Amino acid sequence: MIEMKVSLKKIKKLIASPLNDLVFKAQKVHKKNFKKSDVQLASLISIKTGSCPEDCKYCPQSAHYNVELKKENLIDLEKVKAAAIRAKKNGADRFCMGAAWKKLKDGNDLNLVVKMIKEIKSLNLEACVTLGTITQNQAKALKKAGLDAYNHNIDTSPEYYGEIISTRNFEERLDTIKNVREAGISVCCGGIIGMGESWHDRARMLEVIANLNPQPESVPINSLVPVPGTPLGNQKPIEPIELVRMIATARIILPKSRIRLSAGRKNLSNETQILCLLSGANSIFYGDSLLTTANNDMENDKKLISSFKEVDEKINNNIHL
Repeated sequence: MIEMKVSLKKIKKLIASPLNDLVFKAQKVHKKNFKKSDVQLASLISIKTGSCPEDCKYCPQSAHYNVELKKENLIDLEKVKAAAIRAKKNGADRFCMGAAWKKLKDGNDLNLVVKMIKEIKSLNLEACVTLGTITQNQAKALKKAGLDAYNHNIDTSPEYYGEIISTRNFEERLDTIKNVREAGISVCCGGIIGMGESWHDRARMLEVIANLNPQPESVPINSLVPVPGTPLGNQKPIEPIELVRMIATARIILPKSRIRLSAGRKNLSNETQILCLLSGANSIFYGDSLLTTANNDMENDKKLISSFKEVDEKINNNIHL
């Protein structure tokens, strides 16, 4: 079966369409592909924090910038296990581990990550990692350990990429995604908006993601969290409706992917978050913190998801009248 290319023209037309039409279309696509309308709860922990050699302008973990961040070496297995048990107890079904590395090193680092993955799987949780660039052999080792998903975002469009990162090129990102896919690991790949990019760049970013073959199983849509001390620390926050448009468009062109409402969610009102969920988002990071930035309160998230389901049912009933 030949995959149909998702054109940039189509994506631009969707993003620019009237909001009510865009959300309505996204809701129909969502209902067709996700009958249960469930929201995946993913917990995230930093297993190695700070001192990253990359110069990503948005990231407080970069060694290139002077930010208030406690740097930590690779944490031990018991801390990971305790965090995973806590996450599962609180309702998470996926446990994600992130390390501030440019690339995963063979030897002790790889071996310890393999042990962490096995520990997560023993708790009947989905295991996901983001470790920077990995080779084909490393991807196979992670798969053998039981890894379910690997996160490697492209961040922005190929054309704008050089404005944000100089220590890794765009093709390297795609090579890692290829290694992950060929090892039989699910791909988690998204990007960030609010870094000074144009709407054309946002559409191009979605075009690249939508034309990965097969499409990623998970697509995080992040909005920039400006961190003082980074080059983007004074960036003006996006308008919430911009995020809604991105999520709705992503849902339409990535019909079977989990669209994750990710970084920046803490700055959104409950109403905006519900609108994002109605527009096709069906996954969130669940817990009080992301890798280095604050996240929404866990109890508030439980209430949010409950209220979303109630509103969703009402709208779904109206759609099918």
